[in-house]
Amino acid sequence: MAEPKTVKLDISDQVARITFDRPKHNVFDIHMIETFNDALSGLAENQDIKCVAIFGAGPSWCAGVDVGDHKPDIVDKMIATFNRSFEIIETIEVPLIAAVHGACVGGGMEYAIACDQIIASQKAAFGQPEVRLGFLPPYAAIRLPQLVGPAKAIEVCTSGRIYAATDAQSMGFVSQVAAVDAFEETVEKCLNDLKASSPLILRLNKLAVKQHYQMPFGQALSSVGDMFLNILMKTEDTAEGIASFYEKRKPRWKNR
Repeated sequence: MAEPKTVKLDISDQVARITFDRPKHNVFDIHMIETFNDALSGLAENQDIKCVAIFGAGPSWCAGVDVGDHKPDIVDKMIATFNRSFEIIETIEVPLIAAVHGACVGGGMEYAIACDQIIASQKAAFGQPEVRLGFLPPYAAIRLPQLVGPAKAIEVCTSGRIYAATDAQSMGFVSQVAAVDAFEETVEKCLNDLKASSPLILRLNKLAVKQHYQMPFGQALSSVGDMFLNILMKTEDTAEGIASFYEKRKPRWKNR
């Protein structure tokens, strides 16, 4: 019998949906990380999709990486494979949304904060409890200070606390919190908002933010102006957006 697929990928209507599905709490082992990386690599090369949404099956979104894979004889491979996920995520040019409905801790939280947005159910819970097992969260040590500042990042990494979704939103790394019965609708609204736009223009918007973040103001303003005039304004989709506005119709995007 074939091994059940622990990372499922579906692409429809230009939306890629990844689902973690390793009962009971979507704890990653090295093989599951490799499967996730394969899915991410394909999406990084796909110029037709408009966004990527990551879901979790079962009661948890992701409860981290198997403690057994931290043993000295295999930890080198685990870290290399785990780090590869973030290297690939960094190359995905369209928005990534983590749709978090339950526990999102350890390596799971690191995967979530690697996304561009986290939409959380009120039942979601976040934390980096690695410190209590004698570990540190390598990616969170890099990413969290960008999202919440160094003081809060140190608190999260050293306290091992589990935070409610509303606390995570207050800190700044969760974008939206939805009531449990409105969670799926909230996620779908976000995806539908993205589906309304051109894949090319979505990629350019994300690039404009990432490329100019923390760049000196004058340099950033000049660079983003150059992007607007010499890249964006020369696309067929920007011309189509203008035409559709004046013709009072939906745009017909060409992705070029």
